[in-house]
Amino acid sequence: MLALKPFSPFKSTFSGSAVRRPSRLNGVAGLVPFSSTIKTRPLVRAVISDDKAVDSAKKSSVEQTDVNGPLVSGSSVKPVKAVVTIRKKIKEKITEKIENQWELLMNGIGRGILIQLISEEIDPVTNSGKSVETSVRGWLPKPSEHSNNILEYVADFTVPSDFGKPGAVLITNLLGKEFHLLEIVIHGFDEGPIFFPANTWIHSRNDNPESRLIFRNQAYLPSQTPPGLKDLRREDLLSVRGNGKGERKPHERIYDYDVYNDLGNRDKDEDLARPVLGGEERPYPRRCRTGRPPAKIDPLCESRIEKPHPVYVPRDEAFEEIKQDTFSAGRLKGLLHNLVPSIAASLSSSDISFTCFSDIDKLYNDGFILKDDQRELGDNLFIGNLMKKVLSVGQKLLKYEIPAVIRSDRFAWLRDNEFARQALAGVNPVNIEIVKEFPILSKLDPAIYGPPESSITKELVEQELNGMSVDQAIEEKRLFILDFHDMLLPFIKRMNNLPGRKSYASRTLFFYSKRGVLTPIAIELSLPPTPSSARNKYVYTHGHDATTHWMWKLAKAHVCSNDAGVHQLVNHWLRTHACMEPYIIATHRQLSSMHPIYKLLHPHMRYTLEINALARQSLINGGGIIEASFGPGKYAMELSSAAYESWRFDMEALPADLIRRGMAAEDPSAPGGLKLVIEDYPYAADGLLIWSAIKEWVEYYVEHFYTEPDSVTSDIELQAWWNEIKNRGHYDKRNEPWWPKLDTKEDLSGILTTMIWIASGQHAAINFGQYPFGAYVPNRPTLMRKLMPQETNPDFEKFINNPQRTFLSSLPTILQATKIMAVQDTLSTHSPDEEYLGQMNHLHRNWINDYEVLEMFDKFSAKLGEIEETINQRNKDIRLKNRTGAGIPPYELLLPSSGPGVTGRGIPNSISI
Repeated sequence: MLALKPFSPFKSTFSGSAVRRPSRLNGVAGLVPFSSTIKTRPLVRAVISDDKAVDSAKKSSVEQTDVNGPLVSGSSVKPVKAVVTIRKKIKEKITEKIENQWELLMNGIGRGILIQLISEEIDPVTNSGKSVETSVRGWLPKPSEHSNNILEYVADFTVPSDFGKPGAVLITNLLGKEFHLLEIVIHGFDEGPIFFPANTWIHSRNDNPESRLIFRNQAYLPSQTPPGLKDLRREDLLSVRGNGKGERKPHERIYDYDVYNDLGNRDKDEDLARPVLGGEERPYPRRCRTGRPPAKIDPLCESRIEKPHPVYVPRDEAFEEIKQDTFSAGRLKGLLHNLVPSIAASLSSSDISFTCFSDIDKLYNDGFILKDDQRELGDNLFIGNLMKKVLSVGQKLLKYEIPAVIRSDRFAWLRDNEFARQALAGVNPVNIEIVKEFPILSKLDPAIYGPPESSITKELVEQELNGMSVDQAIEEKRLFILDFHDMLLPFIKRMNNLPGRKSYASRTLFFYSKRGVLTPIAIELSLPPTPSSARNKYVYTHGHDATTHWMWKLAKAHVCSNDAGVHQLVNHWLRTHACMEPYIIATHRQLSSMHPIYKLLHPHMRYTLEINALARQSLINGGGIIEASFGPGKYAMELSSAAYESWRFDMEALPADLIRRGMAAEDPSAPGGLKLVIEDYPYAADGLLIWSAIKEWVEYYVEHFYTEPDSVTSDIELQAWWNEIKNRGHYDKRNEPWWPKLDTKEDLSGILTTMIWIASGQHAAINFGQYPFGAYVPNRPTLMRKLMPQETNPDFEKFINNPQRTFLSSLPTILQATKIMAVQDTLSTHSPDEEYLGQMNHLHRNWINDYEVLEMFDKFSAKLGEIEETINQRNKDIRLKNRTGAGIPPYELLLPSSGPGVTGRGIPNSISI
């Protein structure tokens, strides 16, 4: 969607030339402004919502002059009607209502919105698309049948009969503020209504003198672009790329790349200094550039912009009003800015450990009172469904709902089989892998980190295998592992020097019995070697006496803490949010909005840049919620960067990831071509259904548009897109040999299926269970505050005398726990305007003018409905113990549909929270 210099709205005559060859526009190639001074070639004028004027225009049309030359008497013209659909705010202030009246006046006299219709055919005189121009007129726009805040303006005008098909519309906003254009529909051409879907903000000419270009909903590969649109298509892309200079302004739509140099705030506090992520030393995906000035102390870092001020994202990436009401300007930011500090204020005087399990229960049963000065907070903030607000006399009571993991069985978290079940059906089911060799070996440098062999020995393991040998268990694929050792050990020393943080690098070994039950059998907790001890590795088993039983529970808590940190920083933030951002930026910069692949990906990019910007501002920043609440503390994002070193795009496809982890094997006879090693692996079993549906839809779509053998390699936009993703978006990985080629339709389908899976199914599986699984602190502590009790330690006697207190005092404090519960609740919430996989918002129903594609999309949607029924049936199958049984919550994270709130189900199209 291009920005062009507008014609003057106040002249009675206009030139007919819509576009001429480039001048400079915003620092990039642009188009020459429309002339408003040539009076010898008056425009075919249009008058809107004025029947008399329309009739007059029709009667006098033979005397008018077309933009491409005179219409001689008797020449053929046709009446054309344009319906312009605009979305107004749902909630308006008094000043905004007054402004609206002024806008109605301006539109009524034709000084509000200017429109130019551009043909797909070339005018041989100007060598650009034929065009006609008009201005919106009329006093009372018609409300849409869908909503009172959606208004329709109707324009009637005439065009020459040889105008050809309209291919683009140029919009100029002469009003004092931006407006949200949903679509324009042109009626009166032989082929029926012609749709120009927009769903975009049209900036005021006061902010930017250039106009905006909207293409019709016809998909064209670059080589298929109609002659009248070729220049516009190229200029449209140039207009959103920027030049890499200057600070971006809120109304702009510039997509560019930058490193993560905005997480720290050394200008405010030396302790808030954070290293730049992105570069040889600390590789990382690139983010959207904001262009803010450099920090004062460290010019390599960007200056911070603190809440409530917004971080720049291209204008159309910002949350829409309903989403804002749920999360953004006053909600998510409000939660982080107001609610979390209010919790801190209420609890800071007693920031103490839980002393008994009933203290935790009180958060759900009784709640806690916020400070008096925060008692109106709940009235001004949206808080997720599972945090109930209850008013008492003069005070605000914040009350959490019982999380799903303990709702039916409050003691489930204590059991080993539940601990193992969550590795397959919990919020982080993507780290478990098969054991392929024994002994288990580290790949870290032994000169720094000690002997590579694990302390989990064959003898110890075989005590737990019911007479089976380790070699036999490996051969029969019965040994599995959660291995965080190599990822965490390089950070443990620094992490344990932080106040109130004590962690280990962990390995957890599981045995899968012939009865189909997965059980943890050994946990290894490691500290870095010291001069006095080169091997600080401790192994725990479940045991049978009271002391070893409590030690085993503490060891499992340390594993859960590591799992929570890796889940949040690596699998959730890095592998979905951060890695998706460059794909989105490249799509806008290199694929025209009329490109079929842009149209395919567009629903899967919604809100991601905005939520990522909010995260950089308040969640993953120095001193932010993630650092305060998770074990790695201030080293959280450095750990995320270290994990990126082993990231591979080709391994992000679900089948490839399952095969890499040894959790599945290729089997052409199995559904989806894969056979799971553990059949009752809910994430994988349901995920493969979703993956296969996406793959089938994408393969059809690609086959439909790329019909020639060389059509993929000859698509210049597509090749530029993939090259930019590799060489700019993931710059630090640009030389890796594993990047898929983009030569064939199969290559393209595989790349797109992976991207759509990451944005939809993968993110849903690891995001929307955060509160259901994580809000009961003992089940999933996000940090640990004490090392394991040792007999040589003076506190060991305290542990023996009161193991429960030792366990609870090792968990996050009441303040820490309540903070993270508040954020988990918010991040697990679906917005009322969520758009789910396979569903089409009625406002976007005209996204593409292709009956076959729409028919195939309906089949895709129906397939997802079938999958939902299949998953529901699986959740009733008593043979599947990881999703059914006494007190076991069903696995619903990959059910495609959901209502709003914290539901523990639903697959949004995009990473929108």
